[in-house]
Amino acid sequence: MSDDVHEVFAVRYGSHTRKRAENYIFGDAHDEMASIAYYVWVIKGAHGTFVVDTGFDEKAAKERGRKIDRPIGEGIKALGIDPAKVDHVIATHMHWDHAGNYDLFPNARYHIQDEELAYATGRCMCHQMLRIPFSHDDVQAMVKKVFDYRCEFHDGDDELAPGITVHKMGGHSKGLQSVRVKTKRGYVVVSSDACHLYSHMDEGRVFPITYSVGDTLEGYKKILKLASSRHHFVPGHDPEVMNIYPAAKPGLEGWVARLDVAPKV
Repeated sequence: MSDDVHEVFAVRYGSHTRKRAENYIFGDAHDEMASIAYYVWVIKGAHGTFVVDTGFDEKAAKERGRKIDRPIGEGIKALGIDPAKVDHVIATHMHWDHAGNYDLFPNARYHIQDEELAYATGRCMCHQMLRIPFSHDDVQAMVKKVFDYRCEFHDGDDELAPGITVHKMGGHSKGLQSVRVKTKRGYVVVSSDACHLYSHMDEGRVFPITYSVGDTLEGYKKILKLASSRHHFVPGHDPEVMNIYPAAKPGLEGWVARLDVAPKV
């Protein structure tokens, strides 16, 4: 296998059930309950192990009324990976459900967009409405990593390794980035929260927490340009990912899915 071709996995660690209307700006006509899932993603290849986002821990789950099904560290280990040996963490953005567990990967270098950390530490955080999805503990931990020389900043689109690139999207958070990975089935885009659910992409709708609606909608178009097809992008919170993609190996059904192989449906 070429050294620019990688394996990609989604690790589901948590869930939250709420009204479907809460997932869309302007609500939804269907008055029913719906679940969202919480993931981190793992990229494995010749250039080391990259973990995309670090999720939230039990303390944050209790504070925010969420449920952790299995700790993230267990999902990482289920792939045969020691968290202490993870080489890189790609921080797509600094929202609380993506930037916690900041001690789980003690030897990793963190990749973040210039604009995201500036946003999370700047004047916008003086506004309670914009501060809601951020945790000061997570932000402070990232600042400490900067001073510990463990962060690499990116300004827009950039290559982290052959076959792995980050792409600034904005929208949901001002400096949010998605990750494009070359795999044996083509280019897979781990969108993170540039697109929460398949329905957001397919129906041109937007999740209620957003810095810029316009950037979010333009981001959908960018995702589809980067991905080899509509079936090559992975939304950040859709439970259907676990049904669409096969388990990484027997026994991991509904927990760890493999994204670099063809979907089941």
